[in-house]
Amino acid sequence: MTARGEDMEFDKLDLSAALHHAASQAALAPSIHNTQPWRFAISGPSLEIFVDGTRHLQVLDPLGRQLLISVGCAAFNARVALAALGWRVQVERFPDITRPELAYRITIVDAHLEWIPLGELAASIADRHTNRRQFEDDPVPAEVIAELIDAVAEEGAELMPVTRPEHRLALAALSQRADAIENADPGYRAELRRWTTDDPRRPDGVPAMSVPHVDTGSGDDLPIRDFDTHGMGWLPMRTHSALTQCLMLLNTRANRTVDWLRAGEALERLLLELTRRGYAAGPLTQVIEVQQTNRELRAELGLEHFPHILLRVGRAPAMPPVNRRPLSELLVTESQEAAQ
Repeated sequence: MTARGEDMEFDKLDLSAALHHAASQAALAPSIHNTQPWRFAISGPSLEIFVDGTRHLQVLDPLGRQLLISVGCAAFNARVALAALGWRVQVERFPDITRPELAYRITIVDAHLEWIPLGELAASIADRHTNRRQFEDDPVPAEVIAELIDAVAEEGAELMPVTRPEHRLALAALSQRADAIENADPGYRAELRRWTTDDPRRPDGVPAMSVPHVDTGSGDDLPIRDFDTHGMGWLPMRTHSALTQCLMLLNTRANRTVDWLRAGEALERLLLELTRRGYAAGPLTQVIEVQQTNRELRAELGLEHFPHILLRVGRAPAMPPVNRRPLSELLVTESQEAAQ
């Protein structure tokens, strides 16, 4: 990091390079079905992040909750990238009511000589990958879980380990029912097929190399989403998604669109904190996506808050990165806008 005094005028070239870097790191965020539903613009000292509604999963996510969670993940990566460069920022969520597609304006406000703690997660951005492999049986230590709970709380969300046996059993039963409900919907299956691929050149979607080959023998207590729509999954069939593993629910106090953005920021912080510690994470969100099982989940677990993501956490073999859309297709700069 290059030291900068707080009273020094910002160098426009430094700002532009920092914001380009932040956009490149934002583009590495996780997203539902790897849809990458975001666009970026650089305007002065600000990075603006827009929701790309053309990538909205209308069947799985009719309200756009997971769409906004995905965009929140991207915004958190941008915050981390700028922190690692020594820039302090102001974050505005839905800053312009006349442009509802504008989800974030992240503005550089000054620079620090000291290291900004959030920047410690920057090295984990490229290493973080959704993991659908079989996890090891070793438990996650209590002190690590406590650290994760604190980290998520700093982002305005709640992380709840699911530990009581009756809660785990209810979670398994509801997850299996939600998975069956979704798979019985032809529209859901068609949407899933559109976003899975065996084309190694495709820059988005879930690739066959990242999913288990699925048939009747998986034996999971908590079903992993069946992305193997073409019967070409590269990973072993048995994923051992079990009730004995570390299970965590990420919740928010309210359930407004801005809370969905905050849930995404909290989720990405959790995922980067896990990656930094050598742990893998895999989402199990069917139970939350289906309205009926979502309501029953809140009742069975006595949740006062609103659940957004269920994760299984543990040690697992590393996953390769999935393809990404080129930044040139996602980012607009002031000079490009002036030329149009």
